[in-house]
Amino acid sequence: MQPKRRLCVLRLLLPLMISLLAACAGKVEVQGDFPQPLVDQKNLVVGLVDNPKFYNFQYEEKSKDRLKWTIGTGGAQQKLLSTVVGAMFKQVEPLKKIPKAGSPAPVDLVLLPRVKEFQYAMPRETKVNIFEVWIKYSIQIYDNQGALVADWIMPAYGKTPTAFLKSEEDALNQAVMMALRDAGASFITGFERVPEIKAWLALPRAPITQPRHPAPTLPDDEETL
Repeated sequence: MQPKRRLCVLRLLLPLMISLLAACAGKVEVQGDFPQPLVDQKNLVVGLVDNPKFYNFQYEEKSKDRLKWTIGTGGAQQKLLSTVVGAMFKQVEPLKKIPKAGSPAPVDLVLLPRVKEFQYAMPRETKVNIFEVWIKYSIQIYDNQGALVADWIMPAYGKTPTAFLKSEEDALNQAVMMALRDAGASFITGFERVPEIKAWLALPRAPITQPRHPAPTLPDDEETL
């Protein structure tokens, strides 16, 4: 084939190739609601650290052997954490950073959530007619002066049968939502069972007397997340 003719053919095929590549990719921004949990509220003021990596978390598939899925869970994770923590504790305060000794935050405990791992499996990969999602969270818990109380590793799992779902996007969304609900249930039932947290709760502590609004301003040289 002559070079000019070959170039013309390539130009004609390029849009088709781009369309085929786009068809092999998928994107899901996880959406859903979480019911208000019925729990015995703990008499604690908890600081929740604003971690952008957690609240904007997005998984991007980088393997050359898989379709290029992008799965955003950040907004759903934020909604879940706000719902669960708000129900479990007497008061929740937003914090920009982890406090340090000498600059205590007006709270009892500080929570810093992180996503350590995210995995998913499609029916075409497992030969089973379900979508599966595994998420591993790290919930770091500090006292009000920034001393680490516990680094709680909390796994979550969700799956969704494909029979009644319209698309792979819907199925993945539902599987992630199931995993997030599993994480919420684990947080509620497991919080006081973590040995380090259980030991901390048994310690005497002074009541919180400092002003609680607005969130404390911490030193400028504080390490960012």
